Amino acid sequence: MDLRHDLAATAIMGFVEVVRHFGAIRALFNETVDRLRETRPHCLVLIDYPGFNIRLAKEAHALGIPVVYYISPQIWAWKKGRIKTMARVCKRVLTVFPFEKKLYDDAGIDCVYVGHPLIDHIEKDTTPPISDEDFVVGLMPGSREQEIGRIFPVMAETARRLKKEMPEARFIVPCVDAAREAQVRSLAGGLDVETVVGNTYGLLKCARGCLVASGTATVETAIFGVPMAILYKVNPATYWMARAVVDIEYIGMVNILAGRGIVPEFIQHQATPESILPTFLQLLQDTPARNQMIDDLNEVREILGGPGASDRAAEAILETVGHG
Repeated sequence: MDLRHDLAATAIMGFVEVVRHFGAIRALFNETVDRLRETRPHCLVLIDYPGFNIRLAKEAHALGIPVVYYISPQIWAWKKGRIKTMARVCKRVLTVFPFEKKLYDDAGIDCVYVGHPLIDHIEKDTTPPISDEDFVVGLMPGSREQEIGRIFPVMAETARRLKKEMPEARFIVPCVDAAREAQVRSLAGGLDVETVVGNTYGLLKCARGCLVASGTATVETAIFGVPMAILYKVNPATYWMARAVVDIEYIGMVNILAGRGIVPEFIQHQATPESILPTFLQLLQDTPARNQMIDDLNEVREILGGPGASDRAAEAILETVGHG
């Protein structure tokens, strides 16, 4: 693989934040289009990141390059009109959630449900549990600098208060790299917290419960069957803009998959230690609420299906360009 630009290292979330970084995003977009013109790939596989990738799909389509969209945009949540554009410029869409396929089928788009690649990653993982202690609590504030800055202080204060109720609790924060680890430590505010780089699964294999930023980590936590509470905080202007355009009852993918609120969500102004702590304590202790959530998370794990998503995606891509 020739990595031209590491999008994960500079991930930007939110309307306001995108505006601030528009110049850099535009330059990267133009560079990518130029590269498509020069290399003329047999197929362009777009993965997630719809604000950038749907525009790129239009350019590739105009150049006669077949487009396959993998980990498709959440058209069921907002900007539903994007599906018309995708019908015009995408040759095939590969979905990771079962309920998405019907939306694309109804729009006349060649769509293949391949399953979620997380199942493969988790089943192949051989990382040992970080600890054999009974009360390991995971604090998972995300991978982006912006979200960590907004969410981790709330998690840390909740953990401080939790420690008074459960002195045996041990707090561990998985970090994507050394820079985010340093950021977490700077925001801990005296909390006795441990950090690990690149070992989320080692944490989830032993965690009693987790506070999790909304995103892919909620699905990972659900697959491991770990009770959790979901937190979400963004720039206030971004939040109010999102409320105006997003049309879903839940923000956590775990709840969306279940079709009901199986995991508590603490969004924006609700994400306070006072609100979170009572609910989270119930999930850490041997209570009916904890047992019910474990059963519900097992149900979500079944919905996600079995392994082999990446192989099925590769086969679908090869078929698209006539090599299947």
